[in-house]
Amino acid sequence: MGDEFYAIIKLVSGEEIMSLIMVDENDGDPVVVLQNPVTIKMVENKNTVYIKVKPWIENSSEDFFIVKLDKIITMSETTDKKMIEVYNNYIMSDGNNIFNDEMNGQVKPSQKMGYISSVEDARNSLEKIFKDTNN
Repeated sequence: MGDEFYAIIKLVSGEEIMSLIMVDENDGDPVVVLQNPVTIKMVENKNTVYIKVKPWIENSSEDFFIVKLDKIITMSETTDKKMIEVYNNYIMSDGNNIFNDEMNGQVKPSQKMGYISSVEDARNSLEKIFKDTNN
């Protein structure tokens, strides 16, 4: 067995998958061993881009799959830390498959999103405006 590395693979079927892989060349007929392969899709929603992660084979309880080299168009090692983090978070999670932040899909509001003050500050400000207009 060769070294393990993260890669994005394009299959002859058109599927693009990401996986931790190893290349096995023992018998003269090399194969690629995929560990927990997933499909990754970018999903845009208004002002946010999400990464949707799904298992490559959804109804299998197996973690390892073998693919012959003639079924692979291209394979590219990835060192993108964010993609590797998303992949590892998905593997460690229990089916929560949409990530847009390190906080398992939770986003803290910012001023760029329209968050200006706390609820208490906004309430005080609005009460002051209301009291000033009634006098």
